[in-house]
Formats: sequence, structure tokens, C-alpha cells
Amino acid sequence: MNNSTSTENTAQPRSKGNISRKNYLWVIGILTFLGATGGYAYYALVGCNIEGGCTIQSSPYLMVLWGGAMGYLVPDFVLKPRKEE
Repeated sequence: MNNSTSTENTAQPRSKGNISRKNYLWVIGILTFLGATGGYAYYALVGCNIEGGCTIQSSPYLMVLWGGAMGYLVPDFVLKPRKEE
């Protein structure tokens, strides 16, 4: 077998969770939006029945911020942006 005629794949293999920077930013944006929506849904559907006992859950603004922060942080545990060269 002649090795000079074979073509080699020069692209580096992708590791699990390694995506492009643009896609990474899209994923962060979508999950932040879903987290904020989920935070408001939690406030509206579950909420807090104890008056003055639930600081975060008693305010829709704080629940939206909390849910958005959780949605923003989730991709950091799973995905890593690929370094552009």
C-alpha cells in the first residue's frame, strides 16, 4: 500500500462538548432565556405561601434573575467553547 496517495484528515477530532464560540453564545443565550422563563413560571405556579419567609420566591423579579443566572451557569458545566486559532 502506497502511503503517499492516501489523504490524511488534518482536522483535529472534536471532543465531547467542544463547540464553536458562536454556537456556545447561542446556547448560553437560549438557556438564560429558558431559565428566566422557568423562574417566572416557578413564581407564578409554586411561589411562597409563608409571608416574609421566602425572600427570593416572593418576588417575580428576583425569581427571573435567579432562573436566568442558573440558565447562564449550566453550559459551563457541560460545554467548552473551541479556541479559535
